[in-house]
Amino acid sequence: MTPKLGKIKAAPVVLGLIQSRCSPDPAENFARAAERIAEAAREGARIVCTQELFLSQYFCQTENHKYFQLAEPIPGPRSRELQRLARKHKIVLIASLFEKRAPGVYHNTAAVIDSDGQLLGLYRKMHIPDDPLYLEKFYFTPGDLGFRAWETRRGKIGVCICWDQWYPEAARLTAMQGAGILFYPTAIGWHPAEKAEFGVNQHSAWETIQRSHAVADGCYVAAVNRVGMEKPDGGAGLEFWGQSFVAAPSGEILAKASVDREEILLATVDLGQIEVSRTNWPFLRDRRIDAYGGLTERWLD
Repeated sequence: MTPKLGKIKAAPVVLGLIQSRCSPDPAENFARAAERIAEAAREGARIVCTQELFLSQYFCQTENHKYFQLAEPIPGPRSRELQRLARKHKIVLIASLFEKRAPGVYHNTAAVIDSDGQLLGLYRKMHIPDDPLYLEKFYFTPGDLGFRAWETRRGKIGVCICWDQWYPEAARLTAMQGAGILFYPTAIGWHPAEKAEFGVNQHSAWETIQRSHAVADGCYVAAVNRVGMEKPDGGAGLEFWGQSFVAAPSGEILAKASVDREEILLATVDLGQIEVSRTNWPFLRDRRIDAYGGLTERWLD
């Protein structure tokens, strides 16, 4: 069964995804991000999202204590400046930051800021990877705020971060709180030695799992990635594959960025289509919530 044509009346909203390269200088990265946020707003974006950890290169490729100096509390100087930008440009802003919560307790955190500059809340990354060149467990404490959705002046949204995007449970629990758009600030790329053999399949899997969240949960998905080769401490480095995208509740890709260029990806989403999709593909209605208790177990023997 496919969704029939039809619309529920709702104001469309333009999303702006900031896909960028990052230098070793946080001040430079912030200044460039501020320029792009302003440009996105001028071009009509009303909800703007940065890529994961946009203030720095992806430092998790090595375990180096010096990188803890990049973190700061929230609220803090950077988050307050982001609040000022959101208020100035009248946009909802999702910004991915390295949060210093307390000495020895750090999080990979997204700040959700409304268009009046109010800090609505934080999402702390729940799933923390520990893979070659993605050594995040050294830096980040797992999130303890759960999966959340926020009512903004532009609609109800939810945020997860990078590794979270592989987990259907995260998307479902966020959508179940009313989020019509799921944002995924991301830093994902190829190991150069693996790209030729595995690169196409790796990217395809990343895009497919997120499009499947849009279908299964009847919502929009916006994934924003970085571009460029980064070697913050030498070594082989990571080649970030860009290709930020926005997917509709049907799974259709509405807009997609390039693999290697900095750009502002704009996409108009119609939140009225969520009800159309969910009433034609009633996956939420037909869930067997009486049969899912095993999801809270690590493994079923």
